[in-house]
Amino acid sequence: MKRIVIRAILACWGFAGLAALSGCATVQPWEKQNLAKPEMTFEGDRLDTGYTEHIYSSKEASSGGAGVGGGGCGCN
Repeated sequence: MKRIVIRAILACWGFAGLAALSGCATVQPWEKQNLAKPEMTFEGDRLDTGYTEHIYSSKEASSGGAGVGGGGCGCN
């Protein structure tokens, strides 16, 4: 019974390893233009990003909120 469980676990790890390796791909130089488009970035929509940063800084109660040191307690 233990051999069956060990084989099943090893088979799962093997399939997971194959799945991880199959996700790797090389990008050709002529394909890089597609990756440089604004919609491929995490901050694709400037209006949405500004709105999200405004909400974050309002919730944090500090100036800047994103990328600026300091906290809401005034103990800089």
